Amino acid sequence: MTGINVPRVLAGGLVAGTVMNASEAALHGGVLGTAARELFARYQVPDLTTATPMVSLILVTYLLGVTAVWLYAAIRPRFGPGARTAVIAGLAVWVLAHVWSGVYLGMGFMGLITPELAFVPILWGLVEAPLGTVAGAWIYRETPV
Repeated sequence: MTGINVPRVLAGGLVAGTVMNASEAALHGGVLGTAARELFARYQVPDLTTATPMVSLILVTYLLGVTAVWLYAAIRPRFGPGARTAVIAGLAVWVLAHVWSGVYLGMGFMGLITPELAFVPILWGLVEAPLGTVAGAWIYRETPV
């Protein structure tokens, strides 16, 4: 058994994070953009597209990509290399990130946040997380013995 190749996890994580960030931009800037702007206007929330929130969200999404590839590397000895294992890791990330946050927002802030803004990202993430993880896993290779 070999150790986790940390440089490859980081490189793959950047790829996964790029896929996930592009997907998030399409979701929140396009698909849910109008609904989010309406929600912000209703509660008089300042524009969240300023530098600090945007950079923070982008960086955390890159961290999610690194975490997804790290998880792939960790389970790879048990499940074998390849897309199937990357999808399994991506689905775990989906449950831990997308499902948890969507249910938290939808149930915890019921009546404040629309069901669309809470639950559409869960479905979106069902594609985004495995796809990003597969892209990042494509970069990953084990450390030579």
